[in-house]
Amino acid sequence: MRNQDYFKGKRIVIVGFARSGLACANLLFDLGARVSITDNKSDDLVFNNKKKLRSANIKVELGGHSQDFIKGNDLLVISPGVPNEAMPISWAKEQGIPVISEIELAWVLCPANIIAVTGSNGKTTVTTLIGKILEAAGKKVFVCGNIGRPFSGEVERMKADDYVSLEVSSFQLENIRDFKPKVSVLLNFTRNHMDRYTAIEQYLDAKKRIFINQDASDYAVFNSDDPVLRQAANDSRAKVVLFGKVNGLNPNHSAVMAVGSILGINEDLCRKVFNDFGGVEHRMEFVAEINQVKFINDSKATTVESAMWALRSINSPIILIAGGKDKGLHYEQVLPAARGKVREVILIGEAREKIKNSLQNDLSVHEANTLKDAVSLAFCKANPGDSVLLSPMCASFDMFSDYEQRGRVFKEIVLDLVKNGAKY
Repeated sequence: MRNQDYFKGKRIVIVGFARSGLACANLLFDLGARVSITDNKSDDLVFNNKKKLRSANIKVELGGHSQDFIKGNDLLVISPGVPNEAMPISWAKEQGIPVISEIELAWVLCPANIIAVTGSNGKTTVTTLIGKILEAAGKKVFVCGNIGRPFSGEVERMKADDYVSLEVSSFQLENIRDFKPKVSVLLNFTRNHMDRYTAIEQYLDAKKRIFINQDASDYAVFNSDDPVLRQAANDSRAKVVLFGKVNGLNPNHSAVMAVGSILGINEDLCRKVFNDFGGVEHRMEFVAEINQVKFINDSKATTVESAMWALRSINSPIILIAGGKDKGLHYEQVLPAARGKVREVILIGEAREKIKNSLQNDLSVHEANTLKDAVSLAFCKANPGDSVLLSPMCASFDMFSDYEQRGRVFKEIVLDLVKNGAKY
């Protein structure tokens, strides 16, 4: 690592005690910081994470935030997903305490070459594939960020010749200061997170921060087929590389190919990686087939556009399970992809009434109280040859800790069906 003494002796409070909060706390403790963590939850996840702390000297506040816990610190670090209007952030700003995101903290320490990927859709797949083409080219690469492994949990093992393929969200980019990837990638831009941003321009501004600190020694990769990003490319001081439609490749593959060209990776090697790639967990993941009904886990689809992509990728009639925490999206936009293909829609979560109002004039819509109830109802309504697709179009936080837990629960329910001989 570089800058190993940067945080030594500093009093640092971390807001959020999920995976990245835990990784941050242990990293900072090892570096000699005086660490504390605050989280407004007091569920099994945070209590289990408390057991994983490397020292009992790391102070923990659970079940709410207090101003005294924030007072007197030198730095506040925000975990992904913590809103900017959260009280600890407000208190920190009132007291002049600097506020940074977890990726900023890890960047300060990171000696490796960072390829940072953002966009409204496709981040996880592209981040994963960049990692795979680097591995295939014989490079040491760490694939991390929102993809599952926190950046701060991996940085201790990185060296100067290594690479980081890093998935970053608009939330994380809001509170960077000096974060400067060698390659930034902007995949696409569509309406998203309108529960957090008052205007779509704010969301775009957050995404554009991925290249705000880059200079002529860096590269910024933009989707030339996206008019918003074509315009955004004009604001970049880095060397701009555009990707667009390529025969035989989808947009995700084209983006990865553009990054490969920057890194000197052979095009044929990239195509071989694409052909061998089995997909990422929770994104169009085949789970099981029961009585000629396929079950597909697409829990990663937290936007309308992601769900539309899934619907268009399936050739059979579909029973769609959707719903969760609303992000201020327009669900009627899914109708062009759903008409004539989706036989039934089963809705769960806080957003189900809003989605129902958007779809019920065109599709047969039902509601369920739990994901288990939704799977049961879907199986009852499915015919041989149908696919039951979990593609929520929503965040997961009303019922689950994240989209990964939602996907795992879906798979467990389906596999229980298999184990019990489809008697549900």
